[in-house]
Formats: sequence, structure tokens, C-alpha cells
Amino acid sequence: MAKKVVATLKKVDSKVMVKAYKLVRNPKTGAYSYKTAIINSEEVANHFANKEN
Repeated sequence: MAKKVVATLKKVDSKVMVKAYKLVRNPKTGAYSYKTAIINSEEVANHFANKEN
């Protein structure tokens, strides 16, 4: 059976963190895959503007 995993991304005294999913294309095969990252909510725009990842 599959396990359910729940991640806590915010604590009382820490910054607000978000989990971002980005769709990227493999240049070799042309297949799409998702890259996930847990980042600060203020850096979301920079994360999606970056074409390298």
C-alpha cells in the first residue's frame, strides 16, 4: 500500500516556503518531466524565469 506523506512547509518563526513544480523538456529525447523545489515564496518569480532548470 502507498504511504501518504505530508510535509510541513511553514513553522511559526520561519519564512513562508512553497513547493514549486516546473515542467522541463529534455533536449535529448524531447520528453517532458517535472522538477520540484521547495523555495522561499519571495523567490518564486525568479525560479520560473530561470530557463536553465
